[in-house]
Amino acid sequence: MLGWWLGLTDLPSVTLPQGINTVGPSNVDLPGPFKPGMYELEIVLRKGNNLAIRDRRGTSDPYVKFKITGKEVFRSKTIHKNLNPVWDEKVTLLVDSLKEPLYVKVFDYDFGLQDDFMGSSYLYLESLEHLRTLDVILELKDPQYPDHDLGSLELAVTLTPKEGSFKDATMLLRRSWKRSSKHQSLRLSDIHRKAQLWRGIVSISLIEGRNLQPMDANGLSDPYVKFKMGHQKYKSKTIHKTLNPQWREQFDFHLYDERGGVIDITLWDRDAGKRDDFMGRCQVDISLLSKECTHRLDLSLEEGEGTLALLVTLTASAAVSIADLSVNVLDDPRERKEILHRYSLLRSFNNIKDVGIVQVKVIRAEGLMAADVTGKSDPFCVVELSNDRLQTHTVYKNLNPEWNKVFMFNVKDIHSVLEVTVYDEDRDRSADFLGKVSIPLLSIQNGERKAYALKSKEMTVPTKGVIFLEMDVIYNAVKAGLRTLIPIEQKYIEEEPRVSKQLLLRNFNRVRRCFMVLFNAACYVNSCFEWESPQRSICAFLLFVVVVWNFELYMVPLALLLPLAWNYALIASGKDVRQGDVVSASRDSERKGFMNKLYAIQDVCISVQSALDEVASYGERIKNTFNWTVPFLSWLAIVALCVVTVIVYFIPLRYIVLAWGVNKFTKKLRDPYTIDNNELLDFLSRVPSDVQVVQYRELKLDPSHSPNKRKKNNPG
Repeated sequence: MLGWWLGLTDLPSVTLPQGINTVGPSNVDLPGPFKPGMYELEIVLRKGNNLAIRDRRGTSDPYVKFKITGKEVFRSKTIHKNLNPVWDEKVTLLVDSLKEPLYVKVFDYDFGLQDDFMGSSYLYLESLEHLRTLDVILELKDPQYPDHDLGSLELAVTLTPKEGSFKDATMLLRRSWKRSSKHQSLRLSDIHRKAQLWRGIVSISLIEGRNLQPMDANGLSDPYVKFKMGHQKYKSKTIHKTLNPQWREQFDFHLYDERGGVIDITLWDRDAGKRDDFMGRCQVDISLLSKECTHRLDLSLEEGEGTLALLVTLTASAAVSIADLSVNVLDDPRERKEILHRYSLLRSFNNIKDVGIVQVKVIRAEGLMAADVTGKSDPFCVVELSNDRLQTHTVYKNLNPEWNKVFMFNVKDIHSVLEVTVYDEDRDRSADFLGKVSIPLLSIQNGERKAYALKSKEMTVPTKGVIFLEMDVIYNAVKAGLRTLIPIEQKYIEEEPRVSKQLLLRNFNRVRRCFMVLFNAACYVNSCFEWESPQRSICAFLLFVVVVWNFELYMVPLALLLPLAWNYALIASGKDVRQGDVVSASRDSERKGFMNKLYAIQDVCISVQSALDEVASYGERIKNTFNWTVPFLSWLAIVALCVVTVIVYFIPLRYIVLAWGVNKFTKKLRDPYTIDNNELLDFLSRVPSDVQVVQYRELKLDPSHSPNKRKKNNPG
């Protein structure tokens, strides 16, 4: 919904067919009186001629963007290694004013880096003849270097006026950022929401690479793979010292266009302390693959050596929706009954992946931060669940906006966190952050309209304003429990990790606190050996003799049930043991030259930082499982431990070990492309760490912020 505005002082020249005026809007002679209305602009992007060189190999990877009033309305596909690309792409745009020119920009695609500018031009719509296809040549220029020749683009343009029956459509498509009417904003949101909904899932299993190019002095490489489709990005793990790596990793992309898309795949060699080496690239055109089946692809690498083996599966889906507050599915008794039946325990093994649904009503916000110089803001709200993202319309010049929108998401993992973020729309640059709340699905109280205090980007301190939400979540407990034991869905990788002194220190302190728990426990046990307390030492000695003398394997999961039961009894008695001590994240106060000083050891610092975070997170998650931080997970742990206890009690250990070994040895034979996972680690990944506990903790509200108390909106 948001774009950015770019003004150019020296406008590039436009070459049109003879008879078409190009000097500007004031000098245009139109056939007949000009009548504002809806227009259909059909553009065929044919090809480019002698485009600028932006790559070291003397070529470019060009693609084209079309913008109107600063908003991107079309982006072409990328043509790799070509200065005279042929696109032959067709797009039809609805335009409500001919006063705004079509701004055309060409970029060189660079995976993982900022795309290089290759030139731009303007096409003045007022200078086009109606109901006639015109061949247009756009000369590309760089405003900073107007004398440089950057080539040209060839287009075919047809402008068709829409009148009469299209009058209502004209009102629907008026630009919401130019008008502050609430009803027009609602209509525009409904029209644009289709672009925000994903139409399917592209599941990619990265299997292996074969006969890759050696990049290191030892004749080997440290390869990893980057995937990109639109704004979605993933990066695989690095396999060290091999030319035939085995990744066995899975990534899911969301497909927003039913026609499909192109997945760009690049292979890199990890080089610590230096820039990673490029090893080749390939592409997967989704539009050429059939749906609801798995495709085995062996892709040869361009600009490199070897092949990559992938499994690609396309699955159609309709997972998310958005509507006005009047359209409320769960308020209809018949609809709610059908949904409850769909996720009842009797249907626990019907479509295992469909865990449940969540409905979110975004009502309004109060007391938001003023982001504009006028003392107002133009707020809109973004609701995210895992990789699903929807947003409301913008309410202009208001600190107490009312959205009254209902969002519906399919729940694939009951341990997902619902993120609601409020932004200020700014036409000149990216949106300004106003506040955010994170709500675990398992903490939602169905049907409760509640005010949530907004937090900062770090999710540790409050910011100005509250948001009023009402949520309902319906799910099947058996499906949710089974889903807990498979890998968690990865979120899109949008930015590379950065070195941060504060984050490094915080992760170190978290690890130290976890080790201090173990150290204190060791000291307690050692005190029994030292007989510091004779009474305690005698009890410990008798317990040790009895347990060792009568030891059976079922006692291990049974012993793990004891701290769960003990902490549950403490919680039931009113003592809260679920909150951990967490160091609050401080604001970044590094000096500008810090990154330059650490450039040589950046990769090492990031690895240490990530390792500390990983160790601390799992230590805290184990603790929080027994602390009943998430009761659902604690009950699930109780069920699992009871099942293990019964199995080990009735089945001899030798049979259990034998079954485990046979399963491990034959797994790859039964399914060569299986992706390994650890059920215990997958379970722990759902338990929040102490940092997440603080982020999800609700802030205390001022008594004046009552869910039933409504304040008047500020005048627009």
